[in-house]
Amino acid sequence: MSLFRREQRSLFGEILDWMLTPLLLLWPITLALTWLVAQNLANKPFDRALEYNVQALAQLITVQGGRAQFNLPQPASEILRADDSDLVYYQVMGTRGEFLSGERDLPLPREDERQSVGEVRLRDDELRGLGVRVAWVWVRLPLPDAEPALVQVAETREKRSVLATEIIKGVMLPQFVILPLAVLLVWLALARGIKPLSQLEERIRARRPDDLSPLDDGAVPLEVAPLVSSVNDLLQRLHDSMATQKRFLADAAHQLKTPLAGLRMQADLAQRQGISTDDLKRSLQQIGRASIRATHTVNQLLALARAEGGGAPIARVPCDLAELAMEVVRDSVPRAMDKRIDLGYDGAAPGVPGVEIDGNPTLLKELVRNLLDNAINYTPAGKGAASVVTVRVLADRFGRVVMLQVEDSGPGVPPAERELVFQPFYRALGTDADGSGLGLPIVVEIARQHGAQVALDDAHPGHVPPGARFTVRFPARVDTPGG
Repeated sequence: MSLFRREQRSLFGEILDWMLTPLLLLWPITLALTWLVAQNLANKPFDRALEYNVQALAQLITVQGGRAQFNLPQPASEILRADDSDLVYYQVMGTRGEFLSGERDLPLPREDERQSVGEVRLRDDELRGLGVRVAWVWVRLPLPDAEPALVQVAETREKRSVLATEIIKGVMLPQFVILPLAVLLVWLALARGIKPLSQLEERIRARRPDDLSPLDDGAVPLEVAPLVSSVNDLLQRLHDSMATQKRFLADAAHQLKTPLAGLRMQADLAQRQGISTDDLKRSLQQIGRASIRATHTVNQLLALARAEGGGAPIARVPCDLAELAMEVVRDSVPRAMDKRIDLGYDGAAPGVPGVEIDGNPTLLKELVRNLLDNAINYTPAGKGAASVVTVRVLADRFGRVVMLQVEDSGPGVPPAERELVFQPFYRALGTDADGSGLGLPIVVEIARQHGAQVALDDAHPGHVPPGARFTVRFPARVDTPGG
């Protein structure tokens, strides 16, 4: 039941409904209970008077000539008739059920009441269409083998109704004043209690658009503190996200500025008067390389945005990681051959138990491809020394993980830079390898979406150069045999 219906739910209205609805529902119940209590209270004094009268009449029964006799003196008769608002009736029956005095048509008590001799009993009954309250008593007389005599006194209920009505008025009339006052006090108390929410709303509305500082959770009620804490957590994540986007855009603009500036410079050189054919070819070659670099950077930016995916869950299917890795290796063989790099796969064969994971095939191939591109970029071209890049997929069925490893024979990554290389646009110092600095961040993002962890260490510790080994640990499928 809702007393205050609104199109949009109001916290104030909801609480007010739940506080006032029981109050208004209990009020008529209280009225009914008060009426019953008032009836009981109104009956008690008049019932005592009836009991006194019936006992007094019972003492007037005598035995004469072996028979019960009843003589009502005039003063006693006047007392019974003295009430102006109610009518009083009496009845006296002898030991053989004969009528002795009073009203013949006064209803008799039930037969099963005869055993209560000497005990005054009360009941509600009806006489000549009027509701009456009856007191009666069975009287034992000193006659051999005689049944008890019956004495009854009945009274109409007018005084009782008047007294009960007065009690109801005395109890309920103040409630007609108290109830609206209680509703008003509840309204004011609720408005006072919900005021901190309005103040919190005002503080939020008064903030500048760029103000993402935490809200003060000490100035709000204890019940609202978790909400404020959640909002503060959201503001912090929003602040971090905006800072990341600003840094990303700044870095992206910086990375694109260099190839674009090179394109413009080479275009200006190519347009000079009197330029030779060889110089024109060199300028066009530089323009081609700069455009390739810009295209690669843009593609990497799009790949990173696609990998982040706006936080939406990715579609997962069972994937054979060994098969996906071998496909990427085959696609990368021509590029490795151009640099005279020995590229190979050394790991579990496709279809071997334990190499299946739940994931997105497109993103997983993008992950492997970026690791391979990074390894090929930073592995020197083969000139007498062995230049090797190796890809492995290993199944740890006891640890319930599937490991992807890509290692190279390049210069490696110093321990101080191993955390930095996973940041966007960061490139190791002292190298002339071509790249955008986005490949490894893409790897980390795809791994995060698959619940995997990425680690970096030396491929050949103690050797010069030590090389680099990237290891990605994926959780194995639950139904994988032994996994």
